[in-house]
Amino acid sequence: MNKLTILGTNSALPTSERFSSAQVLQLFERYFLIDCAEGTQMRLRQANIAFAKINTIFISHLHSDHFLGIFGVLSTFSMLGRKHALSIYAPAGLEEILTSPQAHYLVGELQFKLNFHTLPNEDFAQIYDDKKMSVYAIHLNHRIDTWGFYFTEKPSINVKKEAIAQYNLSLDEIIAVKNGNDIHRSTGETIPNTELRATDKPLLSYAYISDTAFFPQIAHYIKGVRLLYHEATFLHNMLPRAIETFHTTARQAGEFARLAQAEQLLIGHFSARYKSTEELEKEAQEVFANTTATRDLGVYSLS
Repeated sequence: MNKLTILGTNSALPTSERFSSAQVLQLFERYFLIDCAEGTQMRLRQANIAFAKINTIFISHLHSDHFLGIFGVLSTFSMLGRKHALSIYAPAGLEEILTSPQAHYLVGELQFKLNFHTLPNEDFAQIYDDKKMSVYAIHLNHRIDTWGFYFTEKPSINVKKEAIAQYNLSLDEIIAVKNGNDIHRSTGETIPNTELRATDKPLLSYAYISDTAFFPQIAHYIKGVRLLYHEATFLHNMLPRAIETFHTTARQAGEFARLAQAEQLLIGHFSARYKSTEELEKEAQEVFANTTATRDLGVYSLS
């Protein structure tokens, strides 16, 4: 199952019910931890997510409410006997923090390798790639360098089963179709690729946009995204405060989703001043109807 598990929905100040930013994206049997606030290891336990399945961590920026929990997570990985490497995609500076003598006192001697990847100083850049999917970093507009992340399935070409039988396609011809080629036979017959390939299914995609001021300039990078998570720290009546702190209002999050032509919007990163998130959800829905205010330990499907 391809799904997103929200581990924390609050901004800098956690509450008794809402932890700060962290979530796990499960996509094509890969488990990605996105941000890692204090208490993340507790939420992983509560969500029944196996620590050993997480091989990649993405950190959006170096404000403590987005990475402070990584010390506990690494320590727990080590105590559970982890041996395989862990990749960390993060801003410049986190590697120095995690390899410092102070960090050694906090997490001990790790028995596994940390592979650090510094996020690029570009507006939009690919940072991860495998056979099934790619991940892109998007430079956001916050008080310090901050990145969003865009996860997208790679397009694939499948051959119609009935076409294989109809044209008696050989294995080499099937591979040629999968590579996007027409079939040319010695008889002079040409079979167009479009006649042989199955209808393309919508690609799975997910975008994580937090923390940032309203930044419509980047919406085109994720146009048509299946599931969008966007911060909505304040109600729009606190727009001056949002501008001052480089955050977004719920209404602006809805507007961004509309510009990005997203299928579904999840909002989060709520200010602790809001005991309930209902007003934030309603405000975003006024602009983008298919909006849900996330909850801690909420699970949202991408399929």
